[in-house]
Amino acid sequence: MPTVNLHAANAHFARLVDEAAAGAEIIVARAGKPVTKLVSLQAPKTAAKRQLGALTGVIAVPPDFDAPLPDEILDAFEGRD
Repeated sequence: MPTVNLHAANAHFARLVDEAAAGAEIIVARAGKPVTKLVSLQAPKTAAKRQLGALTGVIAVPPDFDAPLPDEILDAFEGRD
């Protein structure tokens, strides 16, 4: 991730925006300290879309899925003996 000082970012803003739009993340620093990050607003093109119901018939949720846990398991989670 390249770091650019504020003066250079101001002078080359259009080029930096093009780089960010192409997928680069650019850190802008003031006096050597990072103050902001320039990134693209577009979602990554490699992200897979979710398909509802893809596991229908493959898994089953038991009817007592959201039933309260037994006291001994709750005690173990809470660190009680």
